[in-house]
Amino acid sequence: MANEDHTRVLLELLYHVSREVATALDLRTVLQRVLYEAVQNVGGERGSIVVMDDNERPIDSTIIYGNQFLQHTTQQLRETVERGLAGWVVHNRKAALVPDTSKDERWLRRPDDDANQSGAKAAICVPLLAREKLVGVLTVVHPLPNAFGTEHLELMQAIADQAGIAVLNARLYTESQRQARVMTALVEGAVTINSSLHLTEVLDRILDQMLQAMQVEMVALALTEASTGDLIFRAAKGKDSEKIIGQRIPAGQGIAGWVAKENRGAVIGPVTQDTRYAAVERFSGVQVHAIAAAPIQVQGAVIGILEAINPISGSFDSDTLLVMTGIGSLAGTTIQNAQLFEQLQAAHTRYRELFEDSIDPIIITDPEGRIIEVNRQAEALSGYPSEQLRMLTMEQLHDVNLNKIGQETDHFEANKTHSYESMLHRHEGGPLPVEIYVRKVSFEESSLLQWILRDISERKELDSLREDMTAMIYHDLRSPLANIVSSLDVLEGMLVSQDDESIKTLFTIASNSTSRIHRLISSLLDINRLESGQKIVSQQLVDPIALVQQAVKDVQPSANSRRQTIEVDLPDSLPSLWVDEDMSGRILINLLENAVKYAPAESPIKIGARAEDKMVRFWVQDSGPGIPADEREHIFDKFTRLKSKESSGGLGVGLAFCRLAVQGHGGRIWIESELDQGARFQFTLPVASSDS
Repeated sequence: MANEDHTRVLLELLYHVSREVATALDLRTVLQRVLYEAVQNVGGERGSIVVMDDNERPIDSTIIYGNQFLQHTTQQLRETVERGLAGWVVHNRKAALVPDTSKDERWLRRPDDDANQSGAKAAICVPLLAREKLVGVLTVVHPLPNAFGTEHLELMQAIADQAGIAVLNARLYTESQRQARVMTALVEGAVTINSSLHLTEVLDRILDQMLQAMQVEMVALALTEASTGDLIFRAAKGKDSEKIIGQRIPAGQGIAGWVAKENRGAVIGPVTQDTRYAAVERFSGVQVHAIAAAPIQVQGAVIGILEAINPISGSFDSDTLLVMTGIGSLAGTTIQNAQLFEQLQAAHTRYRELFEDSIDPIIITDPEGRIIEVNRQAEALSGYPSEQLRMLTMEQLHDVNLNKIGQETDHFEANKTHSYESMLHRHEGGPLPVEIYVRKVSFEESSLLQWILRDISERKELDSLREDMTAMIYHDLRSPLANIVSSLDVLEGMLVSQDDESIKTLFTIASNSTSRIHRLISSLLDINRLESGQKIVSQQLVDPIALVQQAVKDVQPSANSRRQTIEVDLPDSLPSLWVDEDMSGRILINLLENAVKYAPAESPIKIGARAEDKMVRFWVQDSGPGIPADEREHIFDKFTRLKSKESSGGLGVGLAFCRLAVQGHGGRIWIESELDQGARFQFTLPVASSDS
């Protein structure tokens, strides 16, 4: 009967305990109710309950002494949990009954635990378990030794078993509430912080959110100086905040330097007890008692730090570091975006200044040629105001050379410039000759076309004068030259019987000179004809070997005068060419004379030919100074000569004739050259087909 009564009382107790703790979700309320029930039903004058997290570290606690609850004692119980009776229970996960605390080594002894003093004499400590996890430790203490027995231990364990799940639920609920508050603060902070891209506004909004979330006297933000790594306070708000703006903390020094270097936050109070607090952080007029600091980071890299100084409540709460770190992460991306925006704005301003101040007329169009933007020089050159220019297309403004740029602009390679000459249709004053440079550019994630226009009217006038002079030269010289040639032939016939070497030498010099003049005049005439689009019509079967041999014979006297040797590399036979014999011979002679002119004295000059596909490839190689890469493209232009110091005189028409003549035959001509290693000119001419 006694056992039944005991069981009934125990069940009633457990029901009462279960009902008490199940009606609350607030962790502190649950702890107080569990502890009150334990002390009231087991006995004793005081008790404690410590809540553990998933890593079995104390995170909250409550102490009851008589009828009074003591708050915020987690730090006081940390030593007990680590080294006292509660620590033994945690490590062994089983209850402990201590009849006399002065005789048990598990008890963390204090001065009043001696046998002759009124200290704790008996204690029971049991683990709070839920779902096989340790969620806390429950302890009651009686002032008299041997006051607790096994029945008390059993009762404590029963209360603990009943309260474990309630404590876990309350802890999880409290954590979820705390996380919800933190997340709400961070979300509101993100919305506010990210609502601007101007750096000054961004920094102000970050600090406003910190002041609101942290409840401190002052908040400050420092950014890392790229060149030194020092932290410079760019913004601050709150009490005495004006005294911190602009202050510098050397890299790695002080609490701020430590946070930036270690890339982790710190909550310190009082600061005077932390060795990291350095003299560099003792700013004049700013009284600092406690600091919470967190890094501002972007993609793992620290770009600055946040500081919250002197909490109004006297101490930072457990959420401080979480909130600070969250705001730091949000601030990092936003600050970087604001900095990039400022750089973009500066670059855009600089681009606009360069665009407007350029000495060249510049027009920006879409890929279809519709004009989007123009600078002042383009307005001046075209005579159109910018508003009217933006209503035009490039085809309306000038004659687009589709052979140069193609029908579609999508094939343009980035940063590759296409150029051609055209006529600009000005608003007033008639057409104007211009040189056009067009290339694809990227602007604001769009592919556009940049057109640069250069006035070449003066150059065209000079070209016209030069061509008129050239025409005059070869027209006026042809008739006298023919008379000279005829006269030389007559004189040679009259003096042929005289065996005088000096006379023969003079006739040879005169003949070679007149031949060179004749070739120059013919080349000038051919250049004009080929440039005007006339086709080569006087083509015939020509032996390429004989062509090379005759060219060598014509140039040999010039080579001999410089003690140069001409080495000929020809196969036994080559297919016949279908070419203008005179023009083809002059191509070889011009290239050989060019080699003689630029090659050093007593050096070899090589000439050869090989059959390739339906062409014969010829080459002339010298050992001269070579041709710089930036001049190879223009060396075949009319009236162009090398700019190097080894450059010799001449009109600059020989290579221009070679290119036009080779291309007129359907071949191609090119240069292979390296500085100080000579130049190798190569060209191809077509072989005769079966129907030639």
